Amino acid sequence: MGRARFGTDGVRGVANVDLTAELALALGRATARVLGTERFVIGRDTRRSGPLLQAAFAAGLATEGVHVADAGVVPTPALAWLARSRGVPAAVVSASHNPFDDNGIKLFSAAGTKLAVETEQSIEKELDELLDSPSHATAPPSGAAVGVIEADHRGAGEYRKAVASVLKGRRFDGLHVVLDCANGAASAIAPKVFEALGARVDAIFDRPDGVNINDGCGSTHPEALARTVVDRGAALGIAFDGDADRMVAVDHRGTVADGDTLLALFAVDLSDRGQLPGDTVVVTVMSNLGFRLAMAERNIEVVETPVGDRAVLEALESNGFNLGGEQSGHIVFRHLASTGDGLLTGLLVADLVLRSGVGLAALSTGVIERVPQVLRNVAVLEPHRLAAAIEVWDTVRAVEAGLGTTGRVLLRPSGTEPVVRVMVETLDGAAAEAAADRICAAVERSLGAPVGTEPSPG
Repeated sequence: MGRARFGTDGVRGVANVDLTAELALALGRATARVLGTERFVIGRDTRRSGPLLQAAFAAGLATEGVHVADAGVVPTPALAWLARSRGVPAAVVSASHNPFDDNGIKLFSAAGTKLAVETEQSIEKELDELLDSPSHATAPPSGAAVGVIEADHRGAGEYRKAVASVLKGRRFDGLHVVLDCANGAASAIAPKVFEALGARVDAIFDRPDGVNINDGCGSTHPEALARTVVDRGAALGIAFDGDADRMVAVDHRGTVADGDTLLALFAVDLSDRGQLPGDTVVVTVMSNLGFRLAMAERNIEVVETPVGDRAVLEALESNGFNLGGEQSGHIVFRHLASTGDGLLTGLLVADLVLRSGVGLAALSTGVIERVPQVLRNVAVLEPHRLAAAIEVWDTVRAVEAGLGTTGRVLLRPSGTEPVVRVMVETLDGAAAEAAADRICAAVERSLGAPVGTEPSPG
């Protein structure tokens, strides 16, 4: 049996291959032993493997005497909110924007935040001992009875009310919005929230069948949403990902506003209203150079972090800032939530559009003058070997020398998928494409492209 390891976003793998029921059971037991909690809340997205892995993880918790509340299919940020509001740890069984055959288990502390790295390492150590030592695995929990697993019929409703309350009574009457629910966790919740606030809602990709989550839809594939917004004459479109912790927006023309654009709009709005502490916004190294230039023009400082919401959250928390996020649409309002929340962000986008009176298209026009940026995901056999891939880094250095001071290259192994992410940014779009081709080819040669993958040009 393989060993689960925490990546940038929980424990992930191919369901029933890398992430098995046996491993989920042991992970539940290890989590209970390390956290020492008496109660736990758990939920999942709409993947076919979700009930299997959730049941196994919950059984592991209950084996250690933990009382488990099953919130059913709910967004990942709903679990974070429930954890914080109830003061108990939580877990969500989800692989976010990944295809349906992947799955994962993400853990939240009783404060609704990701677990500390040291805590995750302690859970990994306990997991290894449970899997390797039969006597350790069968040892009865210290003085604990068997825990209870029961349905939580209140959690989803509590979250819906809480997320809508951030508008402080403002409504969406007269707003026509299209919601792309990615056939995921937003399907049963997001349309209800917008409708309760008075919006006219057209929901698409809101019929999950266990295998269609993120399939040609959602925040990573907003093309169908863009067409639908235009065809139906809607004022706004919002696309969530599978677990609804991120989103992108579409204006009435069908133009997509990604995380960089939305962060810029929120930063300017909050700054104008005196609600942006330090007049500072936190982004990752993946944000477009145009974003930084736009913020500088408006005297808003930009703090840059490594990729991942953990790094963004740490920068927000340690400095007392309120707003941060990623180009992907994973946006954190620290004064309103303990994690990124696609539904919350979507509500605030709609609220900003209505308060402005001019629509998302007018708001977005000219807010960022983007520097051409090429993003590639290179599927490889061994992404963990990137740091030692001499040919790759020789190629990167050669490319950077050619780009000079007007360009930059970023390369990193994904923490959630077997890919290496490549970004090239420069004033010349054609040069960026050529540079990305050259680097991707070097990555495939050095780290091994999966069988059947077409080699990159260059």
